[in-house]
This record gives sequence, structure tokens and C-alpha cells, in this order.
Amino acid sequence: MARIANVTIPTEKQVQVSLTYIYGIGPKFAQNICDATGIDRTKRVKDLTDAELKKLRDEIDSNYNVEGDLQRVVAGNVKRLKDIQAYRGIRHKNNLPSRGQRTRTNGRTRRGKRVAVGGTQPKAASKT
Repeated sequence: MARIANVTIPTEKQVQVSLTYIYGIGPKFAQNICDATGIDRTKRVKDLTDAELKKLRDEIDSNYNVEGDLQRVVAGNVKRLKDIQAYRGIRHKNNLPSRGQRTRTNGRTRRGKRVAVGGTQPKAASKT
């Protein structure tokens, strides 16, 4: 069980893929980390030695902003946009897409489940 940056990474996967389970590390950063530490990208995490795991931990701790720290930075950036009443901040506050996507159709991911507008369906006949 390998823990890097307080995240348990999968042991059966290759190092490059396993590193992407850490928030803030994508495929490109994982590749850069493997190159900087001299660890083969296709090697399985379970086959890594303790020294290699320590190299990975040191590289990530010293050169990359990941997990909780990165989430705090991102949340701070969004809060700043909301505080200064920027357009993007208003879109975040109203839970709408903030990067220019259309909302007349689509946009259901941010807007949530459709809500039927009252009065659009014909009334059911009642028994008299």
C-alpha cells in the first residue's frame, strides 16, 4: 500500500497512471515526475522500492502544489471572484457554467435536473 501526498495510490497500476489519482497531478505532471526521479513510467507501483517511493514523495512535496493545499487555492480564487462581483464569480454563485457554454439547451450538469413549469400540461378531466 503506497501513500503519496496522503493519498493511497493503486498498487496494481503503472506509476504514471497511479500518480494521476492525486488531486493536482495529471498525465503530463506524472510524466514529468517520473522523468525527474528517474523511475520507469511503466513500472508497477507494487514493484517500487522504498527508496523510489521516497524519491517520488520528495519530488511531489517540494515541487508540486497538490491535494488540500491546491483545493484551498482554487476555493480562494473562486471566493475572490465572488467577492469582487466579477462575471465569473456571479456565474459560480448562481451555479451556472462560467466558461462561456450555452445554457438555452444543454448545461444540465451545472443546472441540475429539469423542473417542469406549472400550467404547461393539459389538465386531466375530472369526474362530475
